[in-house]
Amino acid sequence: MDGGAAISDPRSGGSGYDCTSKPPSARQLFPHKPELCLTGPSKRFPGAAVDEILRDVVESYLREQRYEPAQCREVAKDIAEMVKARVKDLVIPRYKIVVVTHIGQLDEQSMQIGSRCLWDPVSDTFSSYVFKNTSLFAVANVYGVYFE
Repeated sequence: MDGGAAISDPRSGGSGYDCTSKPPSARQLFPHKPELCLTGPSKRFPGAAVDEILRDVVESYLREQRYEPAQCREVAKDIAEMVKARVKDLVIPRYKIVVVTHIGQLDEQSMQIGSRCLWDPVSDTFSSYVFKNTSLFAVANVYGVYFE
């Protein structure tokens, strides 16, 4: 069978179906659900606003904090929850928000923190903030992943 031939659809009583025609769009199939027809974010992820949230929250929690492992574990969770709540208050439609916070002791050692994500570089992004005081360091990352 060559590529442009019409074929018979047995469910339709023998009427032809043209294989070369375009399938219906989401707008045609679901006219009552216009949100299914979006091809990208209607509003960009507000990186500058998220950077400001990260800075405010991390500094308010850690400015005078001394490194104590058990306490810092809880503070890292609290920072992540607070950042996530404040970013969600920005009401960024169709973005999934992931917050990761690391806190460690400053004691003449080095550490590298890396992350890898599979995403669309056009619509997905992240914000990051690094904090240090005399006793500890913190790295807080917010990932904004567009959900289609």
